[in-house]
Amino acid sequence: MRVYITNLGRENYLWPVCLERGTIATMDDEDVHPFWLRRDKQGYIDYCMTKLRTARGIALRLPSVLRHWPALAERADTEGWPAARFLAALADIELTDRDARRIRRHLRQSGLPGGKTLATLDLKALTGVPPARITALAAGDWVETGANLIAIGTPGAGKTHVLCAIGHALVEAGKRVLYTRTTDMVQRLQAARRDLALETTLAKLDRIDLIILDDITYAQKDQAESSVLFELIARRYETRSLAIAANQPFSAWDRVFPDHAMTVAAIDRLVHHATILEMNPDSYRRRTAASRRTPEAVAPPTPSGDTAAHPKPAIVTEDDTALQHRPQRSHPANLVVASGQSG
Repeated sequence: MRVYITNLGRENYLWPVCLERGTIATMDDEDVHPFWLRRDKQGYIDYCMTKLRTARGIALRLPSVLRHWPALAERADTEGWPAARFLAALADIELTDRDARRIRRHLRQSGLPGGKTLATLDLKALTGVPPARITALAAGDWVETGANLIAIGTPGAGKTHVLCAIGHALVEAGKRVLYTRTTDMVQRLQAARRDLALETTLAKLDRIDLIILDDITYAQKDQAESSVLFELIARRYETRSLAIAANQPFSAWDRVFPDHAMTVAAIDRLVHHATILEMNPDSYRRRTAASRRTPEAVAPPTPSGDTAAHPKPAIVTEDDTALQHRPQRSHPANLVVASGQSG
């Protein structure tokens, strides 16, 4: 074949190079070769071979082989590697880099929050959820069978962090994960139904091993919204996995699915093959805010030296004396808190 190389010393100059079976066959006609080319023909040939290898590496989609082969070839020549070992080393480099690129791409497409990983998860604060269970869920065996994961608990209990941390671990293991708020997913499915592309959208979602639906019970949904959400749940039943974070128990899911029959059918499909995490510890956000408070903000003000050495005498009036002997009444708020604590 014939390849044209440009910008080799003269602007807009095209010189044909004949390539036959991976080698360069130059032509000796002086009308074809300019005078500057004859002085450095070998350098020109090496340049063309480099261009050829680059083009082949791009065409074969082997960027890591193209990047590492010169240094690896020099090492192979120095140590006397056989050709099989050299090719195997190049293949290992390409496969390793390809896996790393795929993980980065899937992590970027997943929408998972960057800071919610297993490394940043405080397992000791998750009362009622053994750390061994989180580790087992992060292994991802349940995703292979299309099982589900449901985290139910009060706001701030760490449900989203747990699900996202498991999602990060699954992406690193080669799985495809999608994190989204339930409201955003419902809007996406409604737009697809309006455009008569709901089946196509659901088919694309079938390629994802795990979909994490956050805040499923936050907002009340009408019949149209709940119907597309039910279609997603029914389609992935026993084939693809769902992970759901909910602030309300199943008995309060009537606000998610207004139709009672649809509520029962959706819950039945979700819990049939599911791991349910009941998470009701103290709010993680409140604990974090409390830990950030400095001792100066909490400690009472320290009296100055003069005030401590010579405290001012207290002045007691008749009104104060009357207040001291007045019986104290319980505040209604205290009664509410106490009843809540006793319960």
